[in-house]
Amino acid sequence: MRAMRFAVVAIVLAWAPIASAQTADEVIEKSIAAMGGRAAFEKIKTRVATGELSIGTPAGDIAGTVEMYGTAPNKQRTVIKADLSQFGAGQLVIDQRFDGTTGYAMDTMQGNREITGSQLDNMKAQGFPHPFLNYKAAGVSVKLGAKEQVKGRDMLVVTFEPASGFPIKQYIDAETYLPARTIVTAEVPQMGKVEQMVDPSDYRDVDGVKVAYKMELINAMQSISMKFTKVENNVAIDEKMFSKP
Repeated sequence: MRAMRFAVVAIVLAWAPIASAQTADEVIEKSIAAMGGRAAFEKIKTRVATGELSIGTPAGDIAGTVEMYGTAPNKQRTVIKADLSQFGAGQLVIDQRFDGTTGYAMDTMQGNREITGSQLDNMKAQGFPHPFLNYKAAGVSVKLGAKEQVKGRDMLVVTFEPASGFPIKQYIDAETYLPARTIVTAEVPQMGKVEQMVDPSDYRDVDGVKVAYKMELINAMQSISMKFTKVENNVAIDEKMFSKP
């Protein structure tokens, strides 16, 4: 009789890890819920975020400003400005636009250019107000990998695989389910293949959804720290501002 009870317990314990396992889709849904939920996100049609940034270089840090604009379902624009006079150059202005289909960048240092290739693929794989919301409709598949640690915290690692372009790795905090790191790869003109790590933090509630007020962007050439001072949702935005001028 004791042997029978032991056998039953052993079978239950053996099945426990399988029953508690999560899928990539389940992790993503829990993350959406942690950030406010689908219903709250559906109310966000536009966003304007402004703040300050610091560009880390071997020659010293460069202070500047950042403006980010977004419109559903997937239009985005980022404007970065910095004074390079201490390095013997003028004003740096990078204005990167995506109208949902095509991308264009105006760059006072490297010249204006069409955004193509893997850079454009990464933009198409995104979505506003958050890329987790409609990845299936965009033809992106997902898979859940082994847990990793970021800054001493356990992370659930979900890899997004778009129809074209490089995979995108998302690190989601295993306790809070808030996104903590994104790793993207792209072919950049004059630089080749570049892997960039983006760490969002300082989440705050804005109209029912959590928004990261800090971002650290790091690649092999430089690091950029962004701190947003103002975030507004559902403000009037001219759709033309996302297109090539």
